[in-house]
Amino acid sequence: MEFLIATSIKLGLIAFVLLTALAYIQWVERKVIAHVQVRMGPSRVGPHGLLQPLADVIKLITKEGVLPPHVNKVFYLAAPILAVFMALITISVIPFGTSVTALGHTTMMELADINVGVLVVLAVSSMGVYGIALAGWSSNNKYSLLGGLRSSAQMISYELPMSLAIAAPLLTAGSLSFRTITNAQAGYSLGVIPHWAIFAFPAPQIFSFIIFMIAAFAETNRIPFDLPEAENELVAGFHVEYSSMSFAAFFMAEYANMVTVCCVATLIFLGGWHPLWPAAYGSNFVAPLIFAGSGVICISHGINYVRPFDRITLPVFGVVFLGLAGIFLFPPLVPVLMPLFWFLAKVSFLLFVFIWIRATLPRFRYDQLMSFAWKFLFPVALVNLLLTGFLVALVS
Repeated sequence: MEFLIATSIKLGLIAFVLLTALAYIQWVERKVIAHVQVRMGPSRVGPHGLLQPLADVIKLITKEGVLPPHVNKVFYLAAPILAVFMALITISVIPFGTSVTALGHTTMMELADINVGVLVVLAVSSMGVYGIALAGWSSNNKYSLLGGLRSSAQMISYELPMSLAIAAPLLTAGSLSFRTITNAQAGYSLGVIPHWAIFAFPAPQIFSFIIFMIAAFAETNRIPFDLPEAENELVAGFHVEYSSMSFAAFFMAEYANMVTVCCVATLIFLGGWHPLWPAAYGSNFVAPLIFAGSGVICISHGINYVRPFDRITLPVFGVVFLGLAGIFLFPPLVPVLMPLFWFLAKVSFLLFVFIWIRATLPRFRYDQLMSFAWKFLFPVALVNLLLTGFLVALVS
């Protein structure tokens, strides 16, 4: 009974946090791209545009859902559901931290602790291509069909170098469990160099990490690999016939896949929830300092406000940040909150890289995309795996 209650609570929390995060990642993306391109971004709905995701959700829910008469209705309606389901279910095996003890019950900070989590993520995420392919085919539209075919070829092609990039650090960790892989990256060499996979002896996996991230961009259909929905030649590609929440489902799946690949990269290559430097050198004070500094900056800008509502909203945000800084200094909560902070900080940084790339790089041609996968990325990933296996066997 305790297990069911704990699992239900974790399921509710993860669902709420994840769905809220998916909405606000789009807000962050629009804000970051706007700053890169010297624009304002969302600024009208709520303070600093913070309620824009809520407005978008209301708009999409209340918008008429048009069902074209020429589509295959069963697969047309099933495609967005399949895409979202496959994107969200992988989060269930992602550990976010160590463990939490409440009311005498200890539970791990993940929904399902299984010893083949890496295999589950690879298997389930590879099924996501069916949602896009079905959407393109069932729409009975040439542009949609071409977008679905592009996606099928692209995602299947880049799964190979991605899998090879993941296999290399697995050789050094000797496990398919995310928690075991992350625990193997604990500790520091010479007291300061973390035992993350990208620094690990005898085979640092920096090249595997780069290959994985490049393949992740293609797997999530992000610029410069977003050819399945290239508006310059395919209008909107595979989802051109969709509207309302069916249309939004594909974007929800895209952002959920972004979160998943960033979590996987953090756990396998970047030490998961382990800090960048030891707690003895002050890593536990990073979060309080960041939140306290943010609070002071917000209050300062609120006092010297530019827009009228800034004198209200910025001090409120400042007080919230200062409160978070105090929570992170509360000793009983430090063992739980600090691993969670470091994990989310690494994931957030990788998400920022996704957004940064979108704001700066143009789109590839489709022939360039496929040539890059088969003629460069796959051979490099294979050579990297062979070298890693050789070095591991040589040391052992």
